[in-house]
Amino acid sequence: MGTAFYDTLLGQLPDRELRVERIVRGVAWTAAVLSNGQAGVAMHTLGESRPRMFPTLLGLPAGEAARAMLSWNLEEAGEGMAVANACFNTEARLEALGCRYTGSSLEGIELAGRRVGFVGHLLHHGGLTEELVARAESYFILEREPKEGDYPDSACEYLLPGCDVAVITGSACVNKTMPRLLELAKGAQIVLTGPTVPLCPALLDLGISRLNGSAIVDRDGMLDRIVRERCSVNAFSRHFTLGD
Repeated sequence: MGTAFYDTLLGQLPDRELRVERIVRGVAWTAAVLSNGQAGVAMHTLGESRPRMFPTLLGLPAGEAARAMLSWNLEEAGEGMAVANACFNTEARLEALGCRYTGSSLEGIELAGRRVGFVGHLLHHGGLTEELVARAESYFILEREPKEGDYPDSACEYLLPGCDVAVITGSACVNKTMPRLLELAKGAQIVLTGPTVPLCPALLDLGISRLNGSAIVDRDGMLDRIVRERCSVNAFSRHFTLGD
């Protein structure tokens, strides 16, 4: 997979000439606001051991600022992904693409008799419930900060290749594990889910079956909340689905 995931995003980016007006680092989310008022978010990912690619993203054209998603300074990478999502994940654009929302990340996907892998502790988020996944033959959770019963995320090398369905958190876009996860899950029905997911149709050509993401519809409410506490951004968003 290499850099194809990021090359695809950067090559397909709409509204490239809009400029970055504001970057907000919240407790759990990083947000970017563009010169037309559009906002996007990405998981706030700790890690500044490496220098930044750009001293600041403020004032840069969105097409340039989004390149920060390639940074190994992970806080900057989150800023770059938030810029990209401010371009991709807007109500008007997603409605024009005919996107829908299924109500659950896995709604309509057959689970009976299938092995399901979750990258990220995604149960009870995005409509994913114990009752829903109980239909699967088996399921497991890979998590960077494992809870009781979870596997550490390093187990992905051993477990993902045997999956029939793989549900991957969008935060893997920021920490750069996404290309390897897609490679390991090749052949499975792959679903990317969460507010960090860029709703870019061209990603479906990389073997991804479904993208579940969201467009921010209450920008000011979201910006106020994320700096005050660790929270969900769902209350400030409208959810959309691309793919099967």
